[in-house]
Amino acid sequence: MRALLLAIGSAGDVHPFVGLGLELQQRGHRVTLVTNPYFRPLIDRVGLPFIPVGTAEDYDRITTHPKMWHSRKGLQVIATASALASPTLYRIVRDHGIGEDTVVVAGSLAFAARTAQETLGIRLATVHLQPSCFFSAHRTPVFHPTLHLINRLPIAVKRTLLSLLDRAADQLLSPAINPHRQTLGLKPVRHITSTWWHSPTTVIGMFPEWFAPKQPDWPSHMQLTGFPLFDELGTTETPPHVKTFLETGSPPIVWIAGSGNRQAPAFFRTAAAVSQHLGRRGLLLTQYPEQLPPTLPDDVIHGTYAPLAQVLPRAAALVHHGGIGSAAQALSAGIPQLVRPMAFDQPDNAARLRDLGVAQMLSPSRFRTAAVARTLDALLRSPDVANQCQLLATRLRETGSGLESACDAIEATLDK
Repeated sequence: MRALLLAIGSAGDVHPFVGLGLELQQRGHRVTLVTNPYFRPLIDRVGLPFIPVGTAEDYDRITTHPKMWHSRKGLQVIATASALASPTLYRIVRDHGIGEDTVVVAGSLAFAARTAQETLGIRLATVHLQPSCFFSAHRTPVFHPTLHLINRLPIAVKRTLLSLLDRAADQLLSPAINPHRQTLGLKPVRHITSTWWHSPTTVIGMFPEWFAPKQPDWPSHMQLTGFPLFDELGTTETPPHVKTFLETGSPPIVWIAGSGNRQAPAFFRTAAAVSQHLGRRGLLLTQYPEQLPPTLPDDVIHGTYAPLAQVLPRAAALVHHGGIGSAAQALSAGIPQLVRPMAFDQPDNAARLRDLGVAQMLSPSRFRTAAVARTLDALLRSPDVANQCQLLATRLRETGSGLESACDAIEATLDK
């Protein structure tokens, strides 16, 4: 089989596709990964064939956009970037994704792959990393931090809200899809995130059933495969000073604001203040050190990047933005989580973690030193939280990585 993997987004979106590529390659398939060249150093390290889409400067421009992490306007930033990339992505699929032996595997934001499926007849497997990619009137995704109580409403009310959200998503994302479709002589699409972006052939949800049970109104042909749990372990070394820090003291609290987040100075100021207030060691992970306070307290250090699979088993807790990859690694390590969700899938991931009894969440407006310290202290002292963290870590180990079952589903697409 030839597999063309389209990974659009930040590291949290790209890592699972690198993991899929390596697993497919190990099975003897020919794999090509398509993503932004910002990630080329990683892809070169793992040895996957690579086709660039866009430039590293494009990636920098998106991640530095002042509205990138806005709860609503962030989607407009994504739409603008996708509109620019769609013609190139479509040409790559046309040139490399056609053939009786070929499957195109596309992430949620690779909109051009769905258009190519309509026009070129490609075999397409859509991979969604988060349960928020699936509309449901039963267990409705928490699309915004203010909607955290949405699932207390009657189903009829939720259906009305979902209809409004569907319309709003179409307005925001239509510029990313329909102008390109018009150049191909295609009609505009509607119901983009509620229906259209799911391949009619294969839909994969890369999370376990116990994290997000399959709902009656999800696509009937979708498959849940489990978390991918790939984060560069074995390919990227933990910085020596971080490794020494983890090995020579009490378990620290780990703080991350998102791999592509360059607008988190307030988050890291709070991290330093809370660590000092609680008398806890702290590890602040960000590739953009300009966000850090000028000086850090004793027993608080900074690292650029370290595989969470290596860091979190030695940590006391993880404070993070609510990305699905970070959440999955903390679940695997069996540690409590405090989540500060901002946009996209983050509020829904946070709500699910809270409902599972392993996390609490604070909105950005409430993410202040006193509130964070109080919430973290309660999480760390709770035997119920500790027990639930260990229970889910055991369940995750028994479930295993979702990469193998996802690759099974990709291979099966070849026969459809």
